[in-house]
Amino acid sequence: MSSIMPPLAHRLDGLRSSAIRDLLKLTARGDIISLAGGLPDEQLMPRDRIARAAEAALADRSRLQYTESAGWGPLRAVLAARESARLDRSVPVEEVFVTHGSQQALSLLAEVLVDPGALVVVEDPAYVGALQVFRAAGARVVGVPLDAEGMRIDALVELIDRGERPALVHTVSSFHNPRGVTMSADRRRALAELAERHGFWVVEDDPYGDLWFDGSAPAPVASYSPTVIRLSSASKILAPSLRVGWMVAPDAVCRGVELLKQGADLCGSALTQQIAADLLADAGWLTAHVDKVRRIYGERAAALVGALRDRLGHRLVSTDAAGGMFVWADFTDGTDTADLLPRAIDHGVAYVPGSAFAVTRPYRHSLRMCFTTADTATLCEAVGRLASVVGE
Repeated sequence: MSSIMPPLAHRLDGLRSSAIRDLLKLTARGDIISLAGGLPDEQLMPRDRIARAAEAALADRSRLQYTESAGWGPLRAVLAARESARLDRSVPVEEVFVTHGSQQALSLLAEVLVDPGALVVVEDPAYVGALQVFRAAGARVVGVPLDAEGMRIDALVELIDRGERPALVHTVSSFHNPRGVTMSADRRRALAELAERHGFWVVEDDPYGDLWFDGSAPAPVASYSPTVIRLSSASKILAPSLRVGWMVAPDAVCRGVELLKQGADLCGSALTQQIAADLLADAGWLTAHVDKVRRIYGERAAALVGALRDRLGHRLVSTDAAGGMFVWADFTDGTDTADLLPRAIDHGVAYVPGSAFAVTRPYRHSLRMCFTTADTATLCEAVGRLASVVGE
């Protein structure tokens, strides 16, 4: 008896798997130094402190129950205080919503704020997770370029002056993934003012804002206007497996997200949210922990950038990596990074070609490298392997 599989939904048409996730499968071999992933260093994750917080949470059986769809109340209170300090304004608990990582927040927001066919503006090159979300929502996605000061607001203004009306603008404002740059304070203010003037939402995706190496990131875009929805996460400073992300948004947006989250998973994990609340509320411990992560990541970033400029500086230019997890580089000699990648893997080093992040421009000569999961000697070895491939 033959069987015919019923059709899948049309929303899958045109969607493709993340090139980065696919690449990680190819680079799982132990002999490859992978600069391709966007992973925090598991050796810096506070396992023992997480274990103590888990033990404290498990002392009360009621803590194993379902929790509110919007998140465990005490965690939301901790986050409201944290975000009030970050935004320099009072953030009520009602405007804080906890999600299964900030990626879920982005996915739910796309359903709440974007109708099929609506215009969504992203940065070009773009965060791959945002492209997947907005394309799945049926949005018309348009990219605006970045430079050393982040999103080109003048290019966004030109888009609007041509008659385009975005429903939403997405930005990774601090230590951009993949481009590594940070939006200047003047552009942050200008973006918020533009959103208010033309009536569109801004989603400020900020998972890296705590990972600055020298000074700090500018005030969030969300500090300038309530039309800016702010996303953040515990994944990069504590542990991804906690799956604790959050958004700060007007109450009406939070209620819309709540309706959809109830249909998706009812609620998040009360247990991991309690663990996160314990760690995020422990101000002295958290400051020391994040300072350590910043110091080590800063050393690794400097090692990677220094090695690139020493070994390949005559053929390539790179960002300075003032924070975050990534270095972006452009070959100036016409090297095609997608064509180069198989040979690089054969030589034991991997990166992500710029084409994986493309919206409008192809970025054929660009690559993104993550410096967080290797020590400084390994990063220098990785660049040496890459230089030998390029030299061939």
